[in-house]
Amino acid sequence: MLEDPMKQNVVQPLDKAEFRNVVGHFASGVTIVTAAHDGVRYGATISAVTSLCDTPPMVLVCVNQKLGTHAAIRKARHFTINILGEDQASLAHTFATPGADKFADVAVHHGRHGPRLAEALAYLTCRVVDDLEGGTHRIFVAEVVEAQAGTGNPLSYYRGRFGHFVPYRNAMWRTTQADNAVSPH
Repeated sequence: MLEDPMKQNVVQPLDKAEFRNVVGHFASGVTIVTAAHDGVRYGATISAVTSLCDTPPMVLVCVNQKLGTHAAIRKARHFTINILGEDQASLAHTFATPGADKFADVAVHHGRHGPRLAEALAYLTCRVVDDLEGGTHRIFVAEVVEAQAGTGNPLSYYRGRFGHFVPYRNAMWRTTQADNAVSPH
């Protein structure tokens, strides 16, 4: 019987550093989540964003409860997910920096649901329908009320570094009817 190669990497109990290392192997897109409350704009770089369903269109966003953006979303009950393009790593760094003047020199459109970054690759404006606490973060479940995408490639985040997406162009993919799984052709 073969030894499981993953078994050698299992840590019991799982510590914070090892958890972050393992989760860091999951590549994600990079967003700036913006909101406004009482005339003040808030924004934070957030990678814990995912689509939930398309009927109705809904998303999940996880925001650290210590951030001003978190408090603004809880009070306003609206926010915008600004999906960043591959050339916007410096903007992601700015919005990830505590105390930075995040909106300085950034073109912003002000809609009825708060600020939206004019140069984002795409955006989804959302209305919170539910939220729940998850450790240090709050998970916002939201319905998408407006969305638009431009052209270009997304900024990516992998193992603590920003990068860009490179499509795998040489693969031919098909869906098998037997198990409804995607497999190489």
